[in-house]
Amino acid sequence: MAEQRSTRRPGGGRPRTAPLVVAGRTAALGVSLTVLAAGGFAWYTVNDLNGVTRSHALDEAKKNAPKHLDKSINILLIGLDSRKDMDGNDLPKEFVQDELHAGSSEIGGYNTNSLIVLHIPPSGKVQAVSVPRDDWVQTYGADGKMHKVKEAYGYAKDAAEQKLRAKGVKGADLEHQSREAGRSATIQTVQKLLDVPIDHFAEVNLLGFYDIAKALEPITVCLNKPVNDPIVSRVTDSKGNVVRPGGGTGLQLPAGESQLNAAQALSFVRQRHNLTNGDLDRTHRQQAFIASVEYKLKQQGVLDDLGKLQALLDVVKKDVVIDDDWKLLDFAQQAPNLTGGNVEFNTLPIDKFATIGGQEVNQVDPAKLRRIVKQLFGQAPDPAPAPAATTGTTGTPDPGPAVDAANTTVDVQNGSPVTGAAGEESKALAALGYRAGKVTTADTRPRTTTVKYGAGAKDAAQQLAARYGATAAASTAVAAGHVQIVLGADYTAPPAAGAPAADPSPAVTLQMQGPPVKAGGVPCVD
Repeated sequence: MAEQRSTRRPGGGRPRTAPLVVAGRTAALGVSLTVLAAGGFAWYTVNDLNGVTRSHALDEAKKNAPKHLDKSINILLIGLDSRKDMDGNDLPKEFVQDELHAGSSEIGGYNTNSLIVLHIPPSGKVQAVSVPRDDWVQTYGADGKMHKVKEAYGYAKDAAEQKLRAKGVKGADLEHQSREAGRSATIQTVQKLLDVPIDHFAEVNLLGFYDIAKALEPITVCLNKPVNDPIVSRVTDSKGNVVRPGGGTGLQLPAGESQLNAAQALSFVRQRHNLTNGDLDRTHRQQAFIASVEYKLKQQGVLDDLGKLQALLDVVKKDVVIDDDWKLLDFAQQAPNLTGGNVEFNTLPIDKFATIGGQEVNQVDPAKLRRIVKQLFGQAPDPAPAPAATTGTTGTPDPGPAVDAANTTVDVQNGSPVTGAAGEESKALAALGYRAGKVTTADTRPRTTTVKYGAGAKDAAQQLAARYGATAAASTAVAAGHVQIVLGADYTAPPAAGAPAADPSPAVTLQMQGPPVKAGGVPCVD
């Protein structure tokens, strides 16, 4: 589901309580942004939630959510890169293309280009972690395949839309209901990836970000070095095929602090070309912008002025979607932790860049990400995996969802250049609880490891596929209850006996993608 594809692709409150509610809202996530005002969202009173779209997309995720170890709250902030309004209508061309330089309504699809998990503990510093949008992960609630994490929304929405159309649903109802499927898939995918419960979520699209930025402009940002991101027009041939993709935001800023209007703010958080680390640097831009907005709101007294707060809410509430379980009293205790710059943003690390199925992706180790997040959130980290289990292309195995491993037979064929790889891998999988099957030499030497499964073994195959950075595929040639793994040239041999594990200590697991971005001022980023 490439970014340049069409959107038709798979993819009476009491005023005195306001300061507590303030920490619950002003979110403006757009294209690749989540703007978290006051360190959280800014809700005013319960009655003022009228006009905000409510969603029950959390329902499915809560059925299988991990248990909380304390009274913390985890909020998933979703920045939807959609050039559509809430009813599925194209946003005006003069707005999207001419003013914002954000392409046309035919591109962008329904990618969630910003995903931030906000962890609010009962006391102490609030931690926020960004999940890079191109992380190659197992998706849930969609088609059950490996995709970029940002694509879970679009694939699930598209699948739901097809079923709804068959039932005669159309127009705005079709858009509303299919988006619910996209939200649910995104929440489930992030929850499974990080193994933390998602208690609440908020979603805002491109227009929502622009509206909040317009209400707050000018907004101060700071760059470590000057930036020049010229606009490059898309070029197509006579048949409409893209010869050269378009890109660029047109942003030109000097090093140091700059005052941005709404259009410039959008460019600031959308830029990924002409940056050293591309999308990863863009993630830091998002975090810095959130910190700057929080700082401005606090400096201008918006968070303590009911009139100013009400005006801000009137601007953004039409563009925001939140879960229907978000209640003021559940959030009041944690709210004070979000103010005063008491928030730190980190970006989860990637293992390496890779190309899978023609797509440029971030290859990640889900087990390592879970240990990092649990330690960052002040929870006991999972024990590091035993050396015998640290095999396969992606390193540590992905525990994934619970599967019937004991009744799943895994046949391993060695098509890799590593002598004895199939036998060693079979032993490692048996140690994880799978039933050892046939160990043979493959007839061919595939470039990548493949995973196929017979009837009844889909869940186990998907879990194993995540281990190798592969995609599980059904096959009538594989016996029922069996998974067949053919190790390819990308297979990495396990460490020698006695060698240290890949992640031997918490100090290593807390390695992040770049330095943290701290709230409480105007942080400088690249």
